[in-house]
Amino acid sequence: MIAVTFALQAESSAFVRSLEHRERKSFLVNGSIEGKEIIVLHTGVGSHKCEERLTKFLLRNKPKVIVSSGFCGGTDDELKPCDLIIAENFSDKTLIKRAHEILEEVVIGRIFSADRVIDPAADRYAIGREQGAIAIDMETATIARLCTDFAVPMLALRVVSDSPAAPFPAPPEILFDIKAQRTKLTSLFGHLARNPKAVAQLADFSKRIALVKTKLADALCTLLREL
Repeated sequence: MIAVTFALQAESSAFVRSLEHRERKSFLVNGSIEGKEIIVLHTGVGSHKCEERLTKFLLRNKPKVIVSSGFCGGTDDELKPCDLIIAENFSDKTLIKRAHEILEEVVIGRIFSADRVIDPAADRYAIGREQGAIAIDMETATIARLCTDFAVPMLALRVVSDSPAAPFPAPPEILFDIKAQRTKLTSLFGHLARNPKAVAQLADFSKRIALVKTKLADALCTLLREL
């Protein structure tokens, strides 16, 4: 069995649709790809919720491999939405080599796992310089630590959803409340009412995310068929 983690269903939806024999249970989705058993685990956003859910999962299951997947943000203007990244600082070296053979267009570099959504652009540039990271997420470091604790090989394969040159359409705390683990629609609608231009920006962002999810889903399916 191979487990694939995403923070949210909003990130995994295109990939989940590609699974055969899907069955949902709480924050898990069971399915298969060409006869291979696949479990999708939604960890929630941030280290605390991720550790809680993944620990519970690993106490009951022993996957052959865990693929830490989902979105990440670029730290410079070179990476663009839909670019695929493998985190060399968190991934099993053998899996990096195999994934690079299968996914030739993937970029290999360091990912920094932050304790908050990093914005604005100046903060992203700073993390890129200080940490030597090409991208930022919030869960991969926690997943890597738990995989080490439970002796499960891990590959971190992420897709760029945003960057300094392709920013969020609203402040991160408006788009997603980490404490509540959801978007608070009253806050979002209030922001849109106060900033009419943000309506078009949000629509463009939604279109971008649809492409990003499809790119990641296609890459994961290609990868998992060969692992």
